[in-house]
Amino acid sequence: MLTRNVYEEYRKQTIQFLNNIEITLTNEEKERLEVADFGLNNLEVQGLQLITYINNEYYCAKELVLFPKQTCPEHKHPSIGDKEGKTETFRCRWGRVYLYVEGESAGEIKSTIPKDSEPYYTVFHEIVLNPGDQYTIPPNTLHWFQACPDGAIISEFSTPSRDELDIFSDPNIRRIPQTGS
Repeated sequence: MLTRNVYEEYRKQTIQFLNNIEITLTNEEKERLEVADFGLNNLEVQGLQLITYINNEYYCAKELVLFPKQTCPEHKHPSIGDKEGKTETFRCRWGRVYLYVEGESAGEIKSTIPKDSEPYYTVFHEIVLNPGDQYTIPPNTLHWFQACPDGAIISEFSTPSRDELDIFSDPNIRRIPQTGS
């Protein structure tokens, strides 16, 4: 569980990271900024910072911030009842992102799989996103991504997001963050 101090420090760093590339958040957005450690207590290695601008029954828009070599763990967005899983388009705004999806393996990959989590990373079709590049991930597709050594910022445009229902390959992951004192 993240301590409140660590959570707040990562929020401040995320705001500064966004400011550095001239993405300005309103005060209300800064308050809603999320720091996700996925319950793994290893935020520096497996984590993600994000702001959701809008998420309604039609579409969703977010900024995803990854610090240097930070990884968002392998997961998929499943169909729930008659609602199809999330389709999401990632557009790299800054840095470089190594995205892995189902498909033919790249063989040797550019990313480093987080230590002691190797069994939970199973897809290795590699897509490298540089600023201005984008890729659309179909619903119910396993994927994970990692920032280059400088970090990365990704704009995500998608169908409605139901993050709390994402299915992670690692059964220890809790998608919704918990913080302590």
